[in-house]
Parts: sequence; C-alpha cells; structure tokens
Amino acid sequence: MKQWLKWIMIAVFASSLSACGYNEFQTKDEQIKAAWGEVVNQYQRRADLIPNLVNTVKGYAAHEKDTLEAVTRARAAATSFQITPEVLNNPAAFQKFQQVQGQLTSALSRLMAVSERYPDLKANANFRDLQSQLEGTENRITVARQRYIVAVQDYNVLARSFPTNLTAKMFNYEVKPSFTVENEKAISTAPAVNFGK
Repeated sequence: MKQWLKWIMIAVFASSLSACGYNEFQTKDEQIKAAWGEVVNQYQRRADLIPNLVNTVKGYAAHEKDTLEAVTRARAAATSFQITPEVLNNPAAFQKFQQVQGQLTSALSRLMAVSERYPDLKANANFRDLQSQLEGTENRITVARQRYIVAVQDYNVLARSFPTNLTAKMFNYEVKPSFTVENEKAISTAPAVNFGK
C-alpha cells in the first residue's frame, strides 16, 4: 500500500510540474535562443559585406572620406559588441546592441545615398552584386528580428499569465527584452538600397 502511495505522489508531483509551465518555459527559452542566433547571424552577414562595399565605393568616391569613415566606425562598434547569452536577459545590454546596430544601419543608408551621385559606381558589377547582397541581408534581418519578437512575446505572455507566472517567480524567469522602435517614421519607410538597376 505504501508503494502505491509513493507512486501516486510521484504522479501528482509530475503532473503539477507540467501544469505549472516549467517545461514550457524551457521550450520557449530555447526557441528564443534559436531565434536570437539567427538575428546575430544575419547582422554578422551584413557586417561581413561592409568592408568590400566600402572598398568598392572608395575606389569611385574617395573624397567621401567622412561617410566612408562613419561606416567603418559603425561597423567596428557593431562587431566589437560582445553578444553573450546574458544580452537576452539584460534590457540595458539589449538596448546597447540595438543602438550599435541602428548606428550601422544609419551609416549604411548615408553611404548608399552618397553612392547615388556616382554613375560609374552604380554601373560597377561588383557594387551591384554587393548592393543586391546587402538588400537581401536587410530582408533576412527583418525576418529574423520578427521571429525573435514572436518568440519573446510567447515567452513573456507565459511569464506573465496565471498560474505560470508563479513558476516564473519561483524560478526567476524574468520577462525578456525585445526589439523596440525608437523612430516609428524611420522604419515605416524601407531603407533605400536600390540603385535603379
């Protein structure tokens, strides 16, 4: 009889553990990490394209020194930012990551605007290829960020909903930061990377 009681208690404990959302927190946390990995991967892809793009533009527009240096500095800041798992749990670090990536996006937009003034550059096959790759990467960044936002939203809803919010408090599962939009008008218009192909 005692053996049955022991098994019943184990079954009750196991079912209460699954009902409290503990396993769901683990699943959603892993989904966030996977989505974050893709965000980082796409930002790195963009950073890897920049040196070739800057060198190509430099060959045609060497006197645009300030713009080229701004892109180089923004890339250096973005690639030197330490992307650790703690970034996902630290709103200040996450905001800093967003800030350096935003500065790089802004510098690239200025570079693309400068490039418009150089017809020979726009006709260069290498530049057109890099521009196409950059455009594709920007689209991939948008998709990766959206997937991350959805994963964080699912996790945060779980962390705030009853009764799983009790599990979140017990195991210290904090709400995770997500991407924010500092300038609504700026993102309502897609970045201009088209050179009139």
